[in-house]
Amino acid sequence: MRIFSFASTKKITAVAAGSLIFAAACPPDVSLAAPIPLRGIVEGFYGTPWQQAERLDMLAFCGQHDFNAYIYAPKDDPYHRAKWREPYPEAKMQELAELIKAAKAQNVRFVFAVSPGLDIHFYGLKGYQDRLAMERKLQAMYDLGVRDFAVFFDDIQDKDGRGQAEFLNWLSQHFVASHSDVHPLLTVPTEYFYNDMQADGNKKSYTEAFSRALRPEILVLYTGDGVVPDGLSDSQLQRANDLYGRSLGVWWNYPVTDYMENKLALGPIEKLPRQTALPAIFFNPMKYEQLSKIALATGADYAQQPQIYEAQAAWEKAIVQQYGKLAPAMKCVAAESQHLENNWAKIGPADGQKLRQAIDAYWQNGRAEDAQNVTERLTRIRQAAETLKQSLPEKTLAECRPQLEQLLRIIDADLTGMRLREQPDDRALQEAFARQRAAVRQYDKQARIAETSARAFLDELAQSLSME
Repeated sequence: MRIFSFASTKKITAVAAGSLIFAAACPPDVSLAAPIPLRGIVEGFYGTPWQQAERLDMLAFCGQHDFNAYIYAPKDDPYHRAKWREPYPEAKMQELAELIKAAKAQNVRFVFAVSPGLDIHFYGLKGYQDRLAMERKLQAMYDLGVRDFAVFFDDIQDKDGRGQAEFLNWLSQHFVASHSDVHPLLTVPTEYFYNDMQADGNKKSYTEAFSRALRPEILVLYTGDGVVPDGLSDSQLQRANDLYGRSLGVWWNYPVTDYMENKLALGPIEKLPRQTALPAIFFNPMKYEQLSKIALATGADYAQQPQIYEAQAAWEKAIVQQYGKLAPAMKCVAAESQHLENNWAKIGPADGQKLRQAIDAYWQNGRAEDAQNVTERLTRIRQAAETLKQSLPEKTLAECRPQLEQLLRIIDADLTGMRLREQPDDRALQEAFARQRAAVRQYDKQARIAETSARAFLDELAQSLSME
């Protein structure tokens, strides 16, 4: 349960008040080929929190994949956020004690997080009372065996950078420093992505106040240039480090889908720094615990060897390890559900890239062999979806059944549309295509998959048949 006690131990340096600072934040003698010192999972998504069995299962997964930290920060746990001052009920304390014990058995650090920003006070009597309330909250967890703590200020309206920093500093000096076996605090600021921290390269007032006042031993996590950005390059990371005046850790929002719960993120972790030393990285999963493991396993590979990490190879390895005989079918389907994008988020490899290439050739060339190629690819995907629907373990199937069924609807409509293009006057095919398209559209909001490949092809077929 000690960050720096695993094989590739990093130096740590004592600082004022007996606290510790992560020297791994860019020490000159640390090999960049070494694992990221603090690496793991942050249960930080909105919506239905994981249940006890899922958390225990994920802690075992962490141990198996050499993740060494697990942040407990479920947004919809009321005692984590809305009722942060209140002690956990006895039954919940027993559950937490079980998680802490399980984490220790896996050599995983259980990081207990609190998000007090909705109603916290920083000044006067109420501010002092809230400091004591937080100290009591953390002490109760310490008594259960927790030695790692985080206080998060993300996703709130109040932007009092100085007040937040002074609150964290007080905890570091009064709580952390008084417990010799407690490690430095982790935090997430309110402006937690680069494009919100600055304007035209100049720090915004909140980030200026927070970064200037915060004690150096407290580790700050951020999400990259955006909340859910399309990668984080070495230069982007260095730019953020320079802005903050310290080395930032990363909270990476993949495979989390709490902003698009009808889509599954089944791709690999990709486009992360390869040369710049990171002090920490945490991957935020989906509420779908089993299916999150594909991306999380690739993230574990990245965190072990950032310089030589290959996303596609890691993805294929993860699926083989996790799905065995079902791996070919899972690769086929998972390739169609990797990319997440809306007006503020863009992440993950494109869906169905090989199918999309075949579709493009079909439209560009119109040759019989191109049509045959698309038909064969669609048929293989359909067979794979049926195989998974029939053979996946019950829990995993429950997490992806809506998407599997929608994929089957989409492909059936695609295949009918292709036949209709060859026989445009066939009334039965016309009616079947119209009926199948309507079924797909009926479920579009419940389950998204293959949006730029098979699903987009369906709309393209309809347009080519003047059936929009």
